[in-house]
Amino acid sequence: MFDLDRRSFLRVATAASFGAASGSTPALAVPQATGANTAAAAPPAVTRMLARYIVSAKYEDLPQGVRKQGARTLLNWVGVAVGASHHEGVNDVVAALAPFSGPPQAAIMGRHERFDILNAAMINGISTHIFDFDDTHPKTLIHASSSVAPVVIALAEYQPVSGKDCLNALVLGVETVFRMFNAVWPEHNDRGWHGAGSIGQFGAAVAAGKLLGLSEQQMVWALGLAASQPVGFIESFGSMNKSFNPGRAAHNGLTAALLAARNYTSSNQMLEAKYGWANVVSTKQDYRKIIEGLGQRYEAALNTYKPFACGIVLHPAIDAAIQLRNQYQLTAEQIDHIDLRVNPQVLVLTGKKTPYAGLEGKFSIYHAVAVAVVEGAAGEKQFSERAVRDPVVVALRGKVVPGAQGYKSIALVMDTVPGMEFVSVNYPHARVLYLPAIKERVPVFEGKFRITEDLKVDSAADTSQPRFAPVPTAELTAAASPGSRPEETA
Repeated sequence: MFDLDRRSFLRVATAASFGAASGSTPALAVPQATGANTAAAAPPAVTRMLARYIVSAKYEDLPQGVRKQGARTLLNWVGVAVGASHHEGVNDVVAALAPFSGPPQAAIMGRHERFDILNAAMINGISTHIFDFDDTHPKTLIHASSSVAPVVIALAEYQPVSGKDCLNALVLGVETVFRMFNAVWPEHNDRGWHGAGSIGQFGAAVAAGKLLGLSEQQMVWALGLAASQPVGFIESFGSMNKSFNPGRAAHNGLTAALLAARNYTSSNQMLEAKYGWANVVSTKQDYRKIIEGLGQRYEAALNTYKPFACGIVLHPAIDAAIQLRNQYQLTAEQIDHIDLRVNPQVLVLTGKKTPYAGLEGKFSIYHAVAVAVVEGAAGEKQFSERAVRDPVVVALRGKVVPGAQGYKSIALVMDTVPGMEFVSVNYPHARVLYLPAIKERVPVFEGKFRITEDLKVDSAADTSQPRFAPVPTAELTAAASPGSRPEETA
């Protein structure tokens, strides 16, 4: 069996490797809510019930599969955080905040700068999300690690913390984000909120509070203070502001936990009260989704990882385009037009017809399909300034004709120039395309670390600060490979 200590955990964060520890004990149960839980008939003390579970949940309570998924979440997070660490947006944030940062307490992933833990958590959160390559909850499509993992890593550098406690805090934070979003989804989105910023702060507060050893009452206050700090709107999609949202959520959640640790108070019913979080930010409140099955059923076990560097609603169309391109050896010049039928949300979220910046390309179904045909890929390079201005891609995206279809299918038809027959592909379950299988595919993780191949990695690291030795490649593979579970090899 594997054992984790603080040094091993930090080596993981620095060298992009983590091995899940083995062993589990029966999960911790909490009181279950019954009946229809609506805004008018909320279950009693939802905030306290959640806080009680969090402070009592132990690493030993986590099933082996959940621990492993937590390790994969961290592995994926490290890849995207380091890969985006020198993006223009990250450079701007570092330059803007450096003159005002406090003591150099925590590292910025992939860079030589060190900031105070609050700003380090925010910058690492921004870096995680700017490529839109972070982990995804398959139902709500929220990204949890971008607000939770930066807090865990920052606190692990700031104070002595065991590896087991770090993994436990990460899983509990991710679990909280997913459950909170389930309670208000999709109406929360319909009001224009960006969940990574408006809900991610809860996961950050829970993870930080767990590592800080908050009491039940302090955790109640931390949740209340986090509830008071939602940020981020869908209008920000396609700009640097989008990645600011989970970064700020990390900062806000950590702030909430630090204040609660000093007995800074909040309402004891901030989640469920008439004028509390759920009733203010959504027209739907299903509190059962927050408290039922805590310690018995884990939403965190469902976490998944993107193969393409853009909003996940685009992935089925991208995959279909690449398949047809490769199967029929198609070029852009051979295509007369591309008829596309997709989930209606694709047009709502990614309907930008003429993206002018790389980040806008991530929210353009027109660009995503066109560049997939032209280049046969949809990684970060395909959503760069170069790609959105490529004249061949620009010409082809004008031939993409999307329309709304059912929620669970996609149809893509490429009509070619005269003399060639059309080719088509259909997916009956497009909304979940890739997601179930991705958790068991090592190449998906490896691809995140290839992002840095064309980057100039900082060599000006401060050698006075402690550094952690790289972890062998075999250990990296063990963290992600489905065939290397500790119970099978120990």
